[in-house]
Amino acid sequence: MNSSQVLILALLIGVVAGLRSLTAPAVVTWAAHRDWINLHNTLLSFMASTSAIVVFTLLAAVELIADQLPSTPSRLKPPGLIARIVLGGLSGAAIAVAGAQSVVPGAILGIAGGIAGAFAGYQVRTRLVKALGIPDLVVGLLEDAVAIGGGLFIVSRF
Repeated sequence: MNSSQVLILALLIGVVAGLRSLTAPAVVTWAAHRDWINLHNTLLSFMASTSAIVVFTLLAAVELIADQLPSTPSRLKPPGLIARIVLGGLSGAAIAVAGAQSVVPGAILGIAGGIAGAFAGYQVRTRLVKALGIPDLVVGLLEDAVAIGGGLFIVSRF
């Protein structure tokens, strides 16, 4: 895989974080643990640990449930957007390192993807609900599936 392909995947895993902030690192931890991606002997090797898998998977599951609640704040408000930026950067860095690229461009692209995914996901979700006249829950569940499926697709490219 060439450097451009790896960096595109780093951007895309950031987009996944923009949709669901904890899905991206959860998928990356599983991929690292299963040796789909190689993070051995790097600063991000902790992502392959059982502890990281448990923490990120449980948090991702809680997020998937909480996102469907009407009381959940917008992903564009500071706490949600900051989480997408940080976790998009972490996930992008891990993808870059796994593809033998520098951590910094991977983190920057993951951050950019996290921001883009947050804003685009919000717009698509709200517009689909209005245009189709369907409950937000239906579109939210579809967004969950896109985030999980997209994340698995990205880490399976290695």
